[in-house]
Amino acid sequence: MNPQADQLWRGPRWALAVLLSLLGMLGPFSIDTYIPAFSGIGSALGATPVQMQQTLSAYLFGFAFMNLFHGALADSFGRRPVVLWGMAVFTLASAGCALSQSISQLVFFRGLQGLSTGAGIVVSRAIIRDMFPPAQAQKVMSQVTIYFGVAPAIAPIVGGWLFVHLGWHSIFWFLTGVGVVLWTANFRLLPETLYEDHRQPFNVRNLMQGYWQLSSNPRFLLLALASGVPFNGMFLYVLCAPAFLGEHLGLAPTQFFWFFLLTIAGIMGGAWASGRLAGRITPRRQIRYGFTIMVVVSLVNVLANFTFTPTASWALLPIAVFAFGWALMVPVVTLLVLDLYPERRGMSSSLQAVIGSTANGLVAGAVAPLVMHSTRAIAATSLLMMAVGLLAWIYVHRRWPDTGRAISAAA
Repeated sequence: MNPQADQLWRGPRWALAVLLSLLGMLGPFSIDTYIPAFSGIGSALGATPVQMQQTLSAYLFGFAFMNLFHGALADSFGRRPVVLWGMAVFTLASAGCALSQSISQLVFFRGLQGLSTGAGIVVSRAIIRDMFPPAQAQKVMSQVTIYFGVAPAIAPIVGGWLFVHLGWHSIFWFLTGVGVVLWTANFRLLPETLYEDHRQPFNVRNLMQGYWQLSSNPRFLLLALASGVPFNGMFLYVLCAPAFLGEHLGLAPTQFFWFFLLTIAGIMGGAWASGRLAGRITPRRQIRYGFTIMVVVSLVNVLANFTFTPTASWALLPIAVFAFGWALMVPVVTLLVLDLYPERRGMSSSLQAVIGSTANGLVAGAVAPLVMHSTRAIAATSLLMMAVGLLAWIYVHRRWPDTGRAISAAA
């Protein structure tokens, strides 16, 4: 934690949470805004559904690759420069998407978007821990998740409206404008939170030592799996949204917002509960609550899909409950990851994001196209994604029983 943290941000805590959540929301906003226009973009560019799926994969793999470096750069040069450069590249990439005349051009600029948006997500986590002690950091992390949840809820509504009234190019011009606004806001408001004495040398030897230190630690890797992979239990439905919502549930593109609204309501509710529990119960107990909710609702979802024909009246609710359980536990697991190596929080945040986003990319590029044809297959795969994270947490809990045992001080 920065010893001068109380002098860096004199405004209310929620205001900093809003600023950081705007950074974090850029990634999902870049996905959810153009989902309603998926088929329309494919028709306009003469692209097959598989080719259109690669616009998601390129974004997610670009996001995963650059996340290896965002945190390390932020540990060496400071949080602020990495954020500003990331926002600048995102803005240019969004304009490139808007000007694309072929599917190959769109895939390229989507990849460039992915390379840049990770800066906000990775660095915002490190900033939170720079500025706040554990219990307060959990509350702010939960607030960030709440505000962060608003963006994906409104993104498909905005994207659907823009697509219907102004065409698909307008979606990416809108994202270009978002990039300009975020760059300006962070240039004016975001303080440098990395204490000068905490900066890491920027050289190959030090970087390799850091990467090896983290990647060779099984507890770090398992905690990152526990936080990142279960997300795909609900993200799979986002990736399959054109087929799941349009074909299986019979919803029009302008009705997709119901899915996102319910899912994000679950995320916001879980994050709110996580913040309320900060400093009141042990982190591992809170994590257990989150996984219990996800296990129960995933099993119910699989059973319902194998028993009944899915309809919009009930098929969206299990996803929202799953999102609640995930948001309840993920702020806690994230802080456990960041606190394993306090001197390398940026790099820790990077590698945590890499593990999660690599899983996202694999699910988007390989898994989603295989299962989107069947609601049963989607539900079963969602359960499998959650089970990977659950098994990782169970192993951590048994191998290192002290993990998450202490209640963080509220101060």
